[in-house]
Amino acid sequence: MIYITQLIYIKEGQQHIFHQFEDIAIPIISKYNGQLLLRIRPDETAVIEANIDNPYEVHLVEFASEEDFKNFMYDEERKQFLHLKEQSIKAVTLIKGTKI
Repeated sequence: MIYITQLIYIKEGQQHIFHQFEDIAIPIISKYNGQLLLRIRPDETAVIEANIDNPYEVHLVEFASEEDFKNFMYDEERKQFLHLKEQSIKAVTLIKGTKI
């Protein structure tokens, strides 16, 4: 198993476009032996200490293998809607890991 954590930063006023992309992308995860484990929208009261900006959302996803993750990233249906992602997302920090 590999775990992908994403800190997602949204462009101001583009939340609805981001949600459109997520409505398409999230269901595709399961086609590639993946599962969305956690999706949170932390507000300022949830942060105890920070040396980075507060992300709009945090996603934790697991895939059975690195190959499954790569296949998800190159999914043809998902690629058709990447313009929504590009329009709405300012930045993403992606962290890969394994369970220990």
